[in-house]
Amino acid sequence: MKLMKYFKILIILILLFLSGCAGRLYKTEGGYKRHHAQYRTDKSHKQAAAKEGEKLWMVCSFYADKFQGRPTSNGETFDMYKFTCAHKELPFNTKLRVTDPDTGKSTEVRVNDRGPFIPGRDLDLSYSAANEVGLIPFGVKKLQVEIIKKP
Repeated sequence: MKLMKYFKILIILILLFLSGCAGRLYKTEGGYKRHHAQYRTDKSHKQAAAKEGEKLWMVCSFYADKFQGRPTSNGETFDMYKFTCAHKELPFNTKLRVTDPDTGKSTEVRVNDRGPFIPGRDLDLSYSAANEVGLIPFGVKKLQVEIIKKP
């Protein structure tokens, strides 16, 4: 009788542990991957509500060759040599100043696409913009982003 009680408690603890390990699935090019909710840092809705002149911290990455020549979300053709970026919710044609506080390098970009679609990332810079700010060697880095002008 006592052994059965401990067995039930053990089963409940195992089920609780396993349910905590479950995460959401998100679509990638190679299929679906599991995303654990505790690592989620999506703040795009708060960023979209930011005012001109406001400075935010965003996890930035860049995109280039694979998307060269393809249409962006606003209908333009993606050119990795232009100073553009992708954000999930900021209005198209919003101008941003992206600065790496470690080096002081900065660049101005214009939102013309939606993304990034990798959990935890806030802003995708074009290759030229990423190169100018010094992001290329890192791939992903938290940078300071100032909203210069909203349309």
